[in-house]
Amino acid sequence: MNQSPPPQAWMQDSLREGYVALSRGNHQGAINCARKVLTAKPDLAEGHFLVGLVAQDRNETGMAVQAFGSVTKLAPQHGAAWAQLARLFMRMGHVNRADEALSKAVEFQDDNPAVQDAIATVYTLLGDAREAGIWLDRALASQPDNLPFLINHANNRMFLGDFDVAETSLRRALGNRPGNANAHWLLSNLRKAQDREHIGQLHQLIGASSDPRDLAYLNYGLGKELEDLKDWDAAFAAFAAGAKARRSTLQYDEAGEVALFDTLQDLLTGDWLASRAPGCPDPSPIFIVGQPRTGTTLVERIITSHSQVHSAGELRQFDGAIRRLLNYQGKSRNSAELARGASELDMARLGEAYLSTSRKLRGNLPRFVDKLPTNYRYLPLILAALPNARIIHLRRDPMDACFASFKQLFADAYPHSYEQTEMARHHARYHRMMGVWRQRFGERFFEVDYEAVAANPEPHARTLLEFLDLPWEPACLEFHQQDAAVTTASVVQVREAAHTRSVGRWRRYATQLTSISDTLTALGIPLEHTR
Repeated sequence: MNQSPPPQAWMQDSLREGYVALSRGNHQGAINCARKVLTAKPDLAEGHFLVGLVAQDRNETGMAVQAFGSVTKLAPQHGAAWAQLARLFMRMGHVNRADEALSKAVEFQDDNPAVQDAIATVYTLLGDAREAGIWLDRALASQPDNLPFLINHANNRMFLGDFDVAETSLRRALGNRPGNANAHWLLSNLRKAQDREHIGQLHQLIGASSDPRDLAYLNYGLGKELEDLKDWDAAFAAFAAGAKARRSTLQYDEAGEVALFDTLQDLLTGDWLASRAPGCPDPSPIFIVGQPRTGTTLVERIITSHSQVHSAGELRQFDGAIRRLLNYQGKSRNSAELARGASELDMARLGEAYLSTSRKLRGNLPRFVDKLPTNYRYLPLILAALPNARIIHLRRDPMDACFASFKQLFADAYPHSYEQTEMARHHARYHRMMGVWRQRFGERFFEVDYEAVAANPEPHARTLLEFLDLPWEPACLEFHQQDAAVTTASVVQVREAAHTRSVGRWRRYATQLTSISDTLTALGIPLEHTR
């Protein structure tokens, strides 16, 4: 077999130039370098790898998969490409394909710390934070001062509740890169602020930065610490500045969301459900739905403290199964087209697709919890596709729910939460949708108020287990002592016993939150639940 000649020196130089361009955010420059090399040598694996990295950075998932796939065809033992494919497949919801790619990455990682770090990311997405930690330890053993490795290591230890080790990694990261905004934000969230030492550093960094992503990290960290010290007005100003910075980096298709919500409610009626052929009878799934920051993690921890229930985390598999079965290629992520297509699917096939793609994530216990809050949109579809699944809806006073999201910097979800009127309009859509589902299917799902569970967990824990047909276990009241990893925004709070400190918190900021309260009122949404 003829072997391709090695790349010429100028090709290597061009690739290095491309990587430098990518590190500076110059995507076009990086692509130009890769294109120049691949025009001369189309079978150069590293050229395709650079294309994949650029596509991934630009959220062009299809292009990234194609590029990394080309690498693995040209160089089947390219561990880094397999690791990138595994990560992409996980984000696409292709868990089985991700698992296969992960096996290849592990086989061919060749003690490459960058590949080990990528493998750790995939294990995190698979819900195995402990295995992820092992791979991060290996990566750091080779490069103990690598900033991304230290940030990932700190995140991992926070997920596992090992806050002292997380702090050590963050301090080391900041020792090497004192201005790293992500590390400062994580440090702010790790502990309750006792003084203003770090606050002063954050103010200095904010004054020196013009990068909106950094400003989001720094201002959200500042707001959290100021709130710890009960400096309410200054805290809100920081949250608002962080939200403005974050919103400037996002695209939010509100019209698409409106179309999706309206069409789902138009089509998914009681008659629609009655006319469906039987779905998949598997009784193992437990869905916890609602808005983010409304107690979904608290209730999940109560339920998954039971010996028969596994925590699968926030799975994107149900939405992913809908999109894959439809081969949905719409320009907008949310649309009337998606809703119409979903309503016409074979429900048994949808249920089976969900279970198949979540198999690697749901453990070996008889039941598992999927706590992706936004599954409330698909509640009738879940009832049809998985008629023996159980659904629990968490409610929280609208103002507290909206403010809790507004003051939280999310990774890549909830783009509506960074501007007050957008937040309020979204909450109104959710509130109305749940009212429609309650009217049509209320006997098929269970609702519980966050405020009630936080104030008195035991009776609600008992009622929840009765709804789930599970025998009572006292461990369900010791949920804060679980050693299972937590990868949501509640990573620190869930290590505490239930409390009501955040109930009514919005009132501290009532004058600053008038855009939310006025919008909710105008849309007919009560600011607090009637109990």
